[in-house]
Amino acid sequence: MTYRAPIDDILFQLRLAAGEEAFADGGLLADLGEGVLEHTVTEAAKFAETTLAPLNQIGDRVGARFEDGDVVTAPGWREAYALWRSGGWNALAADPDDGGMGLPALLNAACTEIWNGANMAFALCPLLSHGAIDAIGAHANATLKEVYLRRIVSGEWTATMNLTEPQAGTDLALLRTRAEPTGDSAYRIFGQKIFITYGEHDLVSNIVHLVLARLPNAPAGTRGISLFLVPKFLPDANGAFTRRNDVKCAGLEHKLGIHGSPTCIMSFGEAGGATGFLVGEENRGLACMFTMMNNARLAVGVQGVAQAAHATQHALAYARERKQGRAPGVEKISSIIEHPDVMRMLLAMTSLTAAARAICFETAVSLDRAKRENAPDAARMAEARASLLTPVAKAFSSDIANEVASLGVQVFGGMGYVEETGAAQFMRDARICAIYEGTNGVQAMDLVTRKLPLFDGAVFHQEIADMRALAQASACAPVGAAVEACAAAGDFLLHAMQNDPVRALAGATPYLRLFALARGATLLDKAARVASAASAAHAARWTALARFFAENIAVDAPGLAQQIMTGGDAVMQGRAALE
Repeated sequence: MTYRAPIDDILFQLRLAAGEEAFADGGLLADLGEGVLEHTVTEAAKFAETTLAPLNQIGDRVGARFEDGDVVTAPGWREAYALWRSGGWNALAADPDDGGMGLPALLNAACTEIWNGANMAFALCPLLSHGAIDAIGAHANATLKEVYLRRIVSGEWTATMNLTEPQAGTDLALLRTRAEPTGDSAYRIFGQKIFITYGEHDLVSNIVHLVLARLPNAPAGTRGISLFLVPKFLPDANGAFTRRNDVKCAGLEHKLGIHGSPTCIMSFGEAGGATGFLVGEENRGLACMFTMMNNARLAVGVQGVAQAAHATQHALAYARERKQGRAPGVEKISSIIEHPDVMRMLLAMTSLTAAARAICFETAVSLDRAKRENAPDAARMAEARASLLTPVAKAFSSDIANEVASLGVQVFGGMGYVEETGAAQFMRDARICAIYEGTNGVQAMDLVTRKLPLFDGAVFHQEIADMRALAQASACAPVGAAVEACAAAGDFLLHAMQNDPVRALAGATPYLRLFALARGATLLDKAARVASAASAAHAARWTALARFFAENIAVDAPGLAQQIMTGGDAVMQGRAALE
Protein backbone atom coordinates (compact mmCIF):
# COMPACT_ATOMS: atom_id res chain seq x y z
CA MET A 1 0.00 0.00 0.00
CA THR A 2 1.23 3.49 -0.82
CA TYR A 3 1.93 5.74 2.17
CA ARG A 4 -0.06 8.96 2.40
CA ALA A 5 0.96 11.39 5.12
CA PRO A 6 -2.00 12.23 7.41
CA ILE A 7 -1.68 15.94 6.65
CA ASP A 8 -5.18 16.95 7.74
CA ASP A 9 -4.88 15.30 11.15
CA ILE A 10 -1.38 16.65 11.68
CA LEU A 11 -2.29 20.24 10.80
CA PHE A 12 -5.46 20.17 12.91
CA GLN A 13 -3.71 18.75 15.97
CA LEU A 14 -0.71 21.01 15.51
CA ARG A 15 -2.93 24.11 15.53
CA LEU A 16 -4.88 22.74 18.46
CA ALA A 17 -1.70 22.30 20.52
CA ALA A 18 -0.41 25.80 19.83
CA GLY A 19 -3.70 27.70 19.69
CA GLU A 20 -4.69 29.79 16.70
CA GLU A 21 -3.38 32.96 18.35
CA ALA A 22 0.14 31.56 18.21
CA PHE A 23 0.22 31.95 14.42
CA ALA A 24 -0.94 35.58 14.35
CA ASP A 25 1.42 38.55 14.04
CA GLY A 26 3.40 38.77 17.26
CA GLY A 27 2.36 35.27 18.29
CA LEU A 28 4.62 32.54 19.55
CA LEU A 29 4.73 30.84 16.14
CA ALA A 30 4.21 33.83 13.90
CA ASP A 31 6.96 32.57 11.60
CA LEU A 32 4.60 29.75 10.62
CA GLY A 33 1.80 32.12 9.60
CA GLU A 34 0.77 33.17 6.10
CA GLY A 35 0.79 29.60 4.85
CA VAL A 36 4.33 28.66 5.91
CA LEU A 37 3.01 25.91 8.17
CA GLU A 38 0.80 24.30 5.54
CA HIS A 39 3.38 24.65 2.78
CA THR A 40 6.18 23.09 4.83
CA VAL A 41 4.09 20.14 6.02
CA THR A 42 2.80 19.55 2.50
CA GLU A 43 6.31 19.61 1.03
CA ALA A 44 7.56 17.27 3.75
CA ALA A 45 4.73 14.91 2.82
CA LYS A 46 5.63 15.04 -0.87
CA PHE A 47 9.25 14.18 -0.10
CA ALA A 48 8.19 11.36 2.22
CA GLU A 49 5.65 9.88 -0.19
CA THR A 50 7.74 10.09 -3.37
CA THR A 51 11.29 9.52 -2.10
CA LEU A 52 11.28 7.78 1.30
CA ALA A 53 8.23 5.53 1.23
CA PRO A 54 9.24 3.61 -1.92
CA LEU A 55 12.49 2.65 -0.16
CA ASN A 56 10.87 1.40 3.06
CA GLN A 57 10.35 -2.23 2.09
CA ILE A 58 13.59 -2.25 0.08
CA GLY A 59 15.47 -1.26 3.21
CA ASP A 60 13.64 -3.95 5.17
CA ARG A 61 14.40 -6.70 2.67
CA VAL A 62 17.95 -5.77 1.69
CA GLY A 63 19.14 -3.95 4.80
CA ALA A 64 22.54 -2.42 5.43
CA ARG A 65 25.58 -4.61 4.67
CA PHE A 66 28.98 -4.84 6.35
CA GLU A 67 31.72 -5.31 3.75
CA ASP A 68 35.45 -5.21 4.57
CA GLY A 69 35.00 -2.75 7.42
CA ASP A 70 32.63 -0.49 5.48
CA VAL A 71 28.86 -0.26 5.66
CA VAL A 72 26.83 -0.16 2.47
CA THR A 73 23.31 1.17 2.86
CA ALA A 74 20.31 -0.23 1.00
CA PRO A 75 19.75 0.61 -2.69
CA GLY A 76 18.42 4.13 -3.12
CA TRP A 77 19.54 5.32 0.32
CA ARG A 78 22.41 7.50 -0.91
CA GLU A 79 20.31 9.19 -3.54
CA ALA A 80 17.51 9.80 -1.03
CA TYR A 81 19.91 11.33 1.46
CA ALA A 82 21.33 13.64 -1.19
CA LEU A 83 17.80 14.85 -1.92
CA TRP A 84 17.12 15.20 1.81
CA ARG A 85 20.18 17.38 2.23
CA SER A 86 19.59 19.50 -0.88
CA GLY A 87 16.01 20.11 0.25
CA GLY A 88 17.30 21.71 3.46
CA TRP A 89 15.30 19.37 5.68
CA ASN A 90 18.20 18.72 8.05
CA ALA A 91 18.38 22.42 8.98
CA LEU A 92 14.70 22.94 9.70
CA ALA A 93 14.84 23.61 13.47
CA ALA A 94 18.53 24.44 13.90
CA ASP A 95 19.74 27.87 15.01
CA PRO A 96 20.15 30.34 12.11
CA ASP A 97 23.56 31.30 13.53
CA ASP A 98 24.65 27.76 12.72
CA GLY A 99 23.10 27.67 9.26
CA GLY A 100 19.66 26.48 10.33
CA MET A 101 16.20 27.87 9.64
CA GLY A 102 15.25 28.36 13.29
CA LEU A 103 11.72 27.06 12.78
CA PRO A 104 9.70 25.81 15.76
CA ALA A 105 10.08 22.42 17.43
CA LEU A 106 6.37 21.85 16.85
CA LEU A 107 6.81 22.03 13.08
CA ASN A 108 9.86 19.79 13.28
CA ALA A 109 7.84 17.23 15.26
CA ALA A 110 5.14 17.24 12.59
CA CYS A 111 7.68 16.71 9.81
CA THR A 112 9.49 14.06 11.87
CA GLU A 113 6.26 12.09 12.06
CA ILE A 114 5.84 12.24 8.30
CA TRP A 115 9.39 11.13 7.52
CA ASN A 116 9.27 8.29 10.04
CA GLY A 117 5.84 7.23 8.84
CA ALA A 118 7.27 6.82 5.37
CA ASN A 119 10.57 5.18 6.30
CA MET A 120 11.66 4.94 9.92
CA ALA A 121 14.96 3.22 9.14
CA PHE A 122 16.06 6.11 6.92
CA ALA A 123 14.75 8.84 9.22
CA LEU A 124 16.83 7.52 12.13
CA CYS A 125 19.97 8.99 10.57
CA PRO A 126 18.91 12.66 10.70
CA LEU A 127 17.20 12.06 14.06
CA LEU A 128 20.63 11.40 15.63
CA SER A 129 22.15 14.37 13.83
CA HIS A 130 19.43 16.66 15.21
CA GLY A 131 20.22 15.57 18.75
CA ALA A 132 23.93 16.14 18.21
CA ILE A 133 23.23 19.62 16.87
CA ASP A 134 21.55 20.47 20.17
CA ALA A 135 24.34 18.99 22.29
CA ILE A 136 27.19 20.60 20.35
CA GLY A 137 25.35 23.90 20.12
CA ALA A 138 24.70 24.01 23.85
CA HIS A 139 27.98 22.69 25.24
CA ALA A 140 30.88 22.70 22.74
CA ASN A 141 33.49 25.45 22.55
CA ALA A 142 33.62 27.96 19.72
CA THR A 143 36.30 26.05 17.81
CA LEU A 144 34.33 22.80 17.72
CA LYS A 145 31.19 24.65 16.70
CA GLU A 146 32.97 26.43 13.88
CA VAL A 147 34.54 23.26 12.49
CA TYR A 148 31.73 20.73 12.97
CA LEU A 149 28.35 22.26 13.74
CA ARG A 150 27.51 23.93 10.43
CA ARG A 151 28.46 20.81 8.51
CA ILE A 152 26.11 18.69 10.63
CA VAL A 153 23.33 21.27 10.36
CA SER A 154 23.61 21.33 6.58
CA GLY A 155 23.63 17.54 6.42
CA GLU A 156 27.08 17.46 4.82
CA TRP A 157 28.12 15.30 7.78
CA THR A 158 26.03 13.18 10.12
CA ALA A 159 26.42 12.50 13.84
CA THR A 160 25.94 9.66 16.31
CA MET A 161 25.43 9.10 20.03
CA ASN A 162 27.80 6.57 21.66
CA LEU A 163 26.61 5.58 25.14
CA THR A 164 26.00 1.86 25.41
CA GLU A 165 28.70 -0.73 26.06
CA PRO A 166 28.35 -4.51 26.39
CA GLN A 167 28.32 -4.27 30.21
CA ALA A 168 26.77 -0.77 30.48
CA GLY A 169 23.33 -0.27 29.03
CA THR A 170 20.90 1.71 31.17
CA ASP A 171 23.46 1.84 34.01
CA LEU A 172 26.12 4.14 32.60
CA ALA A 173 27.99 4.04 35.91
CA LEU A 174 29.51 0.82 34.56
CA LEU A 175 31.00 2.55 31.52
CA ARG A 176 34.64 1.58 30.76
CA THR A 177 35.60 3.58 27.65
CA ARG A 178 38.49 5.80 28.67
CA ALA A 179 39.98 9.10 27.51
CA GLU A 180 43.62 10.10 28.00
CA PRO A 181 44.79 13.73 27.63
CA THR A 182 47.45 14.31 24.97
CA GLY A 183 48.58 17.68 26.27
CA ASP A 184 47.48 19.64 23.19
CA SER A 185 43.76 20.06 23.94
CA ALA A 186 42.95 16.66 22.42
CA TYR A 187 42.38 13.25 24.00
CA ARG A 188 42.96 9.63 23.04
CA ILE A 189 39.82 7.51 23.26
CA PHE A 190 39.91 3.76 23.91
CA GLY A 191 36.94 1.40 24.17
CA GLN A 192 34.00 -0.23 22.49
CA LYS A 193 30.39 0.93 22.02
CA ILE A 194 27.44 -1.12 20.85
CA PHE A 195 24.02 -0.37 19.33
CA ILE A 196 25.32 2.75 17.55
CA THR A 197 22.74 3.89 15.02
CA TYR A 198 24.36 4.91 11.72
CA GLY A 199 27.80 4.58 13.36
CA GLU A 200 29.18 3.78 9.91
CA HIS A 201 27.56 4.28 6.50
CA ASP A 202 28.13 5.55 2.98
CA LEU A 203 25.75 8.52 2.91
CA VAL A 204 28.25 11.28 3.78
CA SER A 205 31.99 11.93 3.75
CA ASN A 206 32.41 12.25 7.52
CA ILE A 207 30.63 11.04 10.66
CA VAL A 208 30.90 12.88 13.98
CA HIS A 209 30.66 10.61 17.02
CA LEU A 210 29.67 11.95 20.44
CA VAL A 211 31.26 9.51 22.88
CA LEU A 212 30.96 9.11 26.64
CA ALA A 213 34.26 8.13 28.30
CA ARG A 214 36.17 8.37 31.58
CA LEU A 215 39.23 10.51 32.22
CA PRO A 216 42.09 9.24 34.42
CA ASN A 217 41.28 9.61 38.12
CA ALA A 218 37.70 10.56 37.33
CA PRO A 219 35.16 10.09 40.14
CA ALA A 220 33.39 6.75 40.20
CA GLY A 221 29.92 6.31 38.77
CA THR A 222 28.12 8.74 36.50
CA ARG A 223 29.87 11.72 38.11
CA GLY A 224 33.08 10.71 36.37
CA ILE A 225 31.83 10.62 32.78
CA SER A 226 32.90 13.15 30.14
CA LEU A 227 31.67 13.74 26.59
CA PHE A 228 33.98 13.78 23.58
CA LEU A 229 33.59 14.63 19.91
CA VAL A 230 35.35 11.98 17.82
CA PRO A 231 35.21 12.45 14.03
CA LYS A 232 35.66 9.59 11.59
CA PHE A 233 38.07 11.76 9.57
CA LEU A 234 40.48 14.41 10.87
CA PRO A 235 41.95 17.33 8.92
CA ASP A 236 45.18 16.76 7.00
CA ALA A 237 47.99 19.30 6.54
CA ASN A 238 45.84 21.21 4.06
CA GLY A 239 42.78 21.28 6.30
CA ALA A 240 40.85 18.72 4.27
CA PHE A 241 39.18 15.95 6.28
CA THR A 242 40.99 13.00 4.71
CA ARG A 243 43.02 11.58 7.63
CA ARG A 244 41.29 8.51 9.07
CA ASN A 245 40.81 8.57 12.83
CA ASP A 246 41.36 5.46 14.95
CA VAL A 247 37.67 4.59 15.07
CA LYS A 248 36.02 1.86 13.06
CA CYS A 249 32.92 -0.27 12.78
CA ALA A 250 33.62 -3.82 13.97
CA GLY A 251 30.32 -5.24 12.74
CA LEU A 252 26.57 -4.80 12.41
CA GLU A 253 23.88 -6.11 14.71
CA HIS A 254 21.33 -8.50 13.19
CA LYS A 255 18.00 -7.10 14.37
CA LEU A 256 14.30 -7.78 14.54
CA GLY A 257 13.45 -4.67 12.54
CA ILE A 258 14.67 -1.34 11.09
CA HIS A 259 16.93 -3.39 8.84
CA GLY A 260 17.79 -0.42 6.62
CA SER A 261 19.35 1.39 9.58
CA PRO A 262 22.90 0.15 10.32
CA THR A 263 23.25 -0.56 14.05
CA CYS A 264 27.00 -0.72 14.62
CA ILE A 265 29.56 -2.09 17.02
CA MET A 266 32.12 0.72 17.22
CA SER A 267 35.75 0.27 18.26
CA PHE A 268 37.88 3.21 19.41
CA GLY A 269 41.65 3.18 19.79
CA GLU A 270 42.82 -0.15 18.40
CA ALA A 271 45.82 1.55 16.75
CA GLY A 272 47.02 3.97 19.42
CA GLY A 273 43.90 5.89 20.36
CA ALA A 274 41.13 7.74 18.57
CA THR A 275 41.52 11.52 18.65
CA GLY A 276 38.69 13.18 20.52
CA PHE A 277 37.83 16.66 21.77
CA LEU A 278 36.14 17.48 25.05
CA VAL A 279 32.57 18.77 24.82
CA GLY A 280 31.62 20.84 27.85
CA GLU A 281 33.40 20.36 31.15
CA GLU A 282 35.34 17.37 32.40
CA ASN A 283 33.19 14.87 34.32
CA ARG A 284 30.02 16.67 33.18
CA GLY A 285 29.46 14.56 30.10
CA LEU A 286 26.21 12.98 31.14
CA ALA A 287 24.56 16.39 31.56
CA CYS A 288 25.76 17.32 28.07
CA MET A 289 24.52 14.06 26.60
CA PHE A 290 21.09 14.53 28.16
CA THR A 291 20.67 17.59 25.95
CA MET A 292 20.91 15.22 23.01
CA MET A 293 18.86 12.47 24.64
CA ASN A 294 15.94 14.72 25.58
CA ASN A 295 15.67 15.80 21.96
CA ALA A 296 15.83 12.18 20.88
CA ARG A 297 13.23 11.01 23.41
CA LEU A 298 10.54 13.27 22.01
CA ALA A 299 11.60 12.23 18.51
CA VAL A 300 11.23 8.55 19.45
CA GLY A 301 7.74 9.30 20.74
CA VAL A 302 6.97 10.87 17.38
CA GLN A 303 8.43 7.77 15.70
CA GLY A 304 5.88 5.74 17.64
CA VAL A 305 3.06 7.97 16.41
CA ALA A 306 4.40 7.62 12.87
CA GLN A 307 4.48 3.83 12.94
CA ALA A 308 1.02 3.69 14.52
CA ALA A 309 -0.41 6.10 11.94
CA HIS A 310 1.01 4.14 8.99
CA ALA A 311 -0.07 0.78 10.45
CA THR A 312 -3.58 2.19 10.94
CA GLN A 313 -3.72 3.54 7.41
CA HIS A 314 -2.57 0.17 6.09
CA ALA A 315 -5.15 -1.80 8.11
CA LEU A 316 -8.01 0.56 7.24
CA ALA A 317 -7.37 0.19 3.52
CA TYR A 318 -7.33 -3.59 3.82
CA ALA A 319 -10.46 -3.69 5.99
CA ARG A 320 -12.41 -1.65 3.45
CA GLU A 321 -11.44 -3.98 0.60
CA ARG A 322 -11.42 -7.41 2.24
CA LYS A 323 -14.81 -9.15 2.13
CA GLN A 324 -15.44 -11.88 4.64
CA GLY A 325 -18.63 -13.10 6.36
CA ARG A 326 -21.84 -11.18 6.91
CA ALA A 327 -21.92 -8.30 9.33
CA PRO A 328 -24.98 -8.15 11.68
CA GLY A 329 -28.05 -6.99 9.81
CA VAL A 330 -26.39 -7.31 6.40
CA GLU A 331 -27.56 -9.94 3.90
CA LYS A 332 -24.56 -9.88 1.56
CA ILE A 333 -20.96 -10.73 2.32
CA SER A 334 -19.48 -7.64 3.96
CA SER A 335 -16.21 -5.80 3.99
CA ILE A 336 -14.59 -6.72 7.29
CA ILE A 337 -14.71 -3.08 8.45
CA GLU A 338 -18.46 -3.63 8.93
CA HIS A 339 -17.88 -6.28 11.61
CA PRO A 340 -18.12 -4.79 15.12
CA ASP A 341 -14.92 -6.36 16.43
CA VAL A 342 -12.87 -5.20 13.46
CA MET A 343 -14.42 -1.75 13.80
CA ARG A 344 -13.43 -1.77 17.49
CA MET A 345 -9.83 -2.61 16.61
CA LEU A 346 -9.63 0.10 13.95
CA LEU A 347 -11.14 2.69 16.29
CA ALA A 348 -8.65 1.72 18.99
CA MET A 349 -5.79 2.10 16.51
CA THR A 350 -7.01 5.48 15.26
CA SER A 351 -7.81 6.99 18.66
CA LEU A 352 -4.63 5.78 20.34
CA THR A 353 -2.60 7.29 17.51
CA ALA A 354 -4.43 10.62 17.78
CA ALA A 355 -3.98 10.73 21.57
CA ALA A 356 -0.26 9.98 21.32
CA ARG A 357 0.19 12.63 18.63
CA ALA A 358 -1.60 15.19 20.81
CA ILE A 359 0.72 14.49 23.75
CA CYS A 360 3.83 14.74 21.53
CA PHE A 361 2.65 18.03 20.06
CA GLU A 362 1.91 19.43 23.53
CA THR A 363 5.47 18.54 24.48
CA ALA A 364 6.91 20.19 21.38
CA VAL A 365 4.95 23.41 21.79
CA SER A 366 6.10 23.59 25.41
CA LEU A 367 9.69 23.44 24.14
CA ASP A 368 8.89 26.33 21.80
CA ARG A 369 7.39 28.35 24.64
CA ALA A 370 10.44 27.67 26.79
CA LYS A 371 12.67 29.04 24.03
CA ARG A 372 10.50 31.87 22.72
CA GLU A 373 8.57 33.30 25.68
CA ASN A 374 9.81 36.74 26.69
CA ALA A 375 8.67 36.44 30.31
CA PRO A 376 11.31 34.46 32.25
CA ASP A 377 8.80 32.84 34.62
CA ALA A 378 6.58 31.70 31.75
CA ALA A 379 9.61 30.32 29.89
CA ARG A 380 10.79 28.46 32.99
CA MET A 381 7.39 26.88 33.57
CA ALA A 382 7.13 25.91 29.90
CA GLU A 383 10.51 24.20 30.12
CA ALA A 384 9.37 22.37 33.25
CA ARG A 385 6.16 21.29 31.52
CA ALA A 386 8.17 19.93 28.59
CA SER A 387 10.29 18.00 31.10
CA LEU A 388 7.14 16.56 32.69
CA LEU A 389 5.61 15.52 29.38
CA THR A 390 8.74 14.17 27.64
CA PRO A 391 8.82 10.73 29.35
CA VAL A 392 5.07 10.40 28.77
CA ALA A 393 5.41 11.33 25.10
CA LYS A 394 8.28 8.89 24.58
CA ALA A 395 6.89 5.92 26.48
CA PHE A 396 3.16 6.13 25.76
CA SER A 397 3.65 6.79 22.06
CA SER A 398 6.11 3.93 21.66
CA ASP A 399 3.89 1.62 23.71
CA ILE A 400 0.86 2.35 21.56
CA ALA A 401 2.99 1.90 18.43
CA ASN A 402 3.48 -1.69 19.49
CA GLU A 403 -0.20 -2.12 20.38
CA VAL A 404 -1.46 -0.53 17.19
CA ALA A 405 0.96 -2.44 14.94
CA SER A 406 -0.13 -5.68 16.61
CA LEU A 407 -3.79 -4.81 16.10
CA GLY A 408 -2.97 -4.07 12.48
CA VAL A 409 -1.68 -7.60 12.00
CA GLN A 410 -4.84 -8.89 13.67
CA VAL A 411 -7.03 -6.92 11.26
CA PHE A 412 -5.21 -8.58 8.37
CA GLY A 413 -5.62 -11.95 10.03
CA GLY A 414 -3.40 -14.68 8.58
CA MET A 415 -2.36 -12.35 5.77
CA GLY A 416 -0.89 -10.01 8.39
CA TYR A 417 1.50 -12.75 9.45
CA VAL A 418 2.81 -12.98 5.90
CA GLU A 419 5.63 -10.55 5.19
CA GLU A 420 4.43 -9.67 1.68
CA THR A 421 1.47 -7.66 3.00
CA GLY A 422 3.76 -5.30 4.95
CA ALA A 423 1.72 -5.43 8.18
CA ALA A 424 4.41 -7.36 10.04
CA GLN A 425 7.11 -4.80 9.28
CA PHE A 426 5.31 -2.20 11.39
CA MET A 427 5.45 -4.59 14.36
CA ARG A 428 9.13 -5.33 13.84
CA ASP A 429 10.17 -1.73 13.26
CA ALA A 430 8.08 -0.25 16.06
CA ARG A 431 9.33 -2.68 18.70
CA ILE A 432 12.63 -0.84 19.21
CA CYS A 433 10.92 2.46 20.12
CA ALA A 434 10.00 1.22 23.60
CA ILE A 435 13.61 0.14 24.19
CA TYR A 436 16.08 2.72 22.92
CA GLU A 437 16.71 6.25 24.21
CA GLY A 438 15.91 4.95 27.68
CA THR A 439 13.55 2.01 28.05
CA ASN A 440 9.96 2.81 28.85
CA GLY A 441 10.46 1.53 32.37
CA VAL A 442 13.20 4.14 32.78
CA GLN A 443 10.84 6.79 31.41
CA ALA A 444 8.23 5.81 33.99
CA MET A 445 10.78 6.01 36.81
CA ASP A 446 11.90 9.41 35.49
CA LEU A 447 8.30 10.64 35.52
CA VAL A 448 7.64 9.52 39.08
CA THR A 449 10.99 10.23 40.74
CA ARG A 450 12.06 13.42 38.95
CA LYS A 451 9.24 15.02 37.03
CA LEU A 452 6.24 14.81 39.37
CA PRO A 453 8.22 16.50 42.18
CA LEU A 454 9.41 19.40 39.95
CA PHE A 455 8.97 22.70 41.82
CA ASP A 456 7.50 20.77 44.77
CA GLY A 457 4.85 19.25 42.53
CA ALA A 458 3.68 22.59 41.12
CA VAL A 459 4.20 21.58 37.49
CA PHE A 460 2.25 18.35 37.95
CA HIS A 461 -0.59 20.11 39.77
CA GLN A 462 -0.75 22.78 37.07
CA GLU A 463 -1.12 20.02 34.47
CA ILE A 464 -3.89 18.44 36.54
CA ALA A 465 -5.63 21.83 36.77
CA ASP A 466 -5.54 22.16 32.99
CA MET A 467 -6.94 18.64 32.59
CA ARG A 468 -9.70 19.36 35.10
CA ALA A 469 -10.71 22.52 33.25
CA LEU A 470 -11.04 20.54 30.03
CA ALA A 471 -12.87 17.69 31.79
CA GLN A 472 -15.41 20.10 33.26
CA ALA A 473 -16.29 21.24 29.74
CA SER A 474 -16.72 17.65 28.60
CA ALA A 475 -20.04 15.85 28.29
CA CYS A 476 -18.29 12.51 28.64
CA ALA A 477 -18.07 11.27 32.25
CA PRO A 478 -15.06 8.94 31.80
CA VAL A 479 -12.89 11.95 30.92
CA GLY A 480 -13.37 13.48 34.35
CA ALA A 481 -12.97 10.11 36.04
CA ALA A 482 -9.64 9.58 34.29
CA VAL A 483 -8.38 12.99 35.40
CA GLU A 484 -9.36 12.41 39.02
CA ALA A 485 -7.71 8.99 38.97
CA CYS A 486 -4.55 10.60 37.60
CA ALA A 487 -4.61 13.29 40.29
CA ALA A 488 -5.20 10.87 43.16
CA ALA A 489 -2.56 8.39 42.04
CA GLY A 490 -0.07 11.20 41.36
CA ASP A 491 -0.52 12.63 44.86
CA PHE A 492 -0.13 9.12 46.28
CA LEU A 493 3.17 8.68 44.42
CA LEU A 494 4.47 12.09 45.51
CA HIS A 495 3.89 11.06 49.11
CA ALA A 496 5.27 7.56 48.54
CA MET A 497 8.49 8.92 47.03
CA GLN A 498 9.23 10.60 50.36
CA ASN A 499 8.18 7.71 52.59
CA ASP A 500 8.24 4.48 50.60
CA PRO A 501 10.12 4.91 47.29
CA VAL A 502 10.06 1.18 46.51
CA ARG A 503 6.25 1.26 46.50
CA ALA A 504 6.35 4.33 44.26
CA LEU A 505 8.65 2.62 41.78
CA ALA A 506 6.40 -0.45 41.72
CA GLY A 507 3.62 1.79 40.42
CA ALA A 508 5.67 3.91 38.02
CA THR A 509 4.85 2.16 34.74
CA PRO A 510 1.08 1.90 35.32
CA TYR A 511 1.13 5.55 36.39
CA LEU A 512 2.73 6.69 33.15
CA ARG A 513 -0.04 4.87 31.29
CA LEU A 514 -2.67 6.43 33.56
CA PHE A 515 -1.24 9.91 33.05
CA ALA A 516 -1.27 9.43 29.27
CA LEU A 517 -4.86 8.17 29.27
CA ALA A 518 -6.05 11.20 31.24
CA ARG A 519 -4.04 13.67 29.18
CA GLY A 520 -5.02 11.97 25.92
CA ALA A 521 -8.73 11.86 26.82
CA THR A 522 -8.82 15.57 27.66
CA LEU A 523 -6.96 16.56 24.50
CA LEU A 524 -9.16 14.44 22.23
CA ASP A 525 -12.28 15.82 23.91
CA LYS A 526 -10.94 19.33 23.33
CA ALA A 527 -10.30 18.46 19.69
CA ALA A 528 -13.89 17.30 19.26
CA ARG A 529 -15.32 20.45 20.81
CA VAL A 530 -13.06 22.78 18.81
CA ALA A 531 -13.91 21.00 15.55
CA SER A 532 -17.62 21.10 16.34
CA ALA A 533 -17.58 24.78 17.30
CA ALA A 534 -15.87 25.61 14.04
CA SER A 535 -18.35 23.47 12.09
CA ALA A 536 -15.35 21.72 10.65
CA ALA A 537 -15.91 19.06 8.02
CA HIS A 538 -14.17 16.55 10.26
CA ALA A 539 -16.16 17.41 13.41
CA ALA A 540 -18.12 14.14 13.40
CA ARG A 541 -14.90 12.16 13.08
CA TRP A 542 -13.22 13.85 16.03
CA THR A 543 -16.36 13.54 18.14
CA ALA A 544 -16.49 9.81 17.45
CA LEU A 545 -12.77 9.36 18.20
CA ALA A 546 -12.98 11.30 21.47
CA ARG A 547 -16.01 9.33 22.63
CA PHE A 548 -14.48 5.98 21.72
CA PHE A 549 -11.22 6.81 23.51
CA ALA A 550 -13.04 7.96 26.63
CA GLU A 551 -15.50 5.07 26.82
CA ASN A 552 -13.28 2.22 25.62
CA ILE A 553 -9.71 3.16 26.57
CA ALA A 554 -9.62 5.89 29.22
CA VAL A 555 -12.07 3.85 31.33
CA ASP A 556 -9.01 1.85 32.38
CA ALA A 557 -7.81 4.84 34.41
CA PRO A 558 -9.55 4.11 37.76
CA GLY A 559 -8.32 0.52 37.66
CA LEU A 560 -4.77 1.71 37.02
CA ALA A 561 -5.05 4.09 39.97
CA GLN A 562 -6.17 1.18 42.15
CA GLN A 563 -3.23 -0.88 40.94
CA ILE A 564 -0.80 1.94 41.73
CA MET A 565 -2.13 2.66 45.21
CA THR A 566 -2.79 -0.89 46.43
CA GLY A 567 -0.84 -3.25 44.19
CA GLY A 568 2.68 -2.38 45.29
CA ASP A 569 2.80 -4.99 48.05
CA ALA A 570 2.00 -7.75 45.56
CA VAL A 571 4.96 -6.60 43.46
CA MET A 572 7.39 -6.32 46.35
CA GLN A 573 6.30 -9.59 47.95
CA GLY A 574 5.96 -11.52 44.70
CA ARG A 575 9.56 -12.70 44.44
CA ALA A 576 8.53 -16.17 45.61
CA ALA A 577 6.60 -16.64 42.38
CA LEU A 578 9.82 -16.17 40.41
CA GLU A 579 11.97 -18.62 42.37
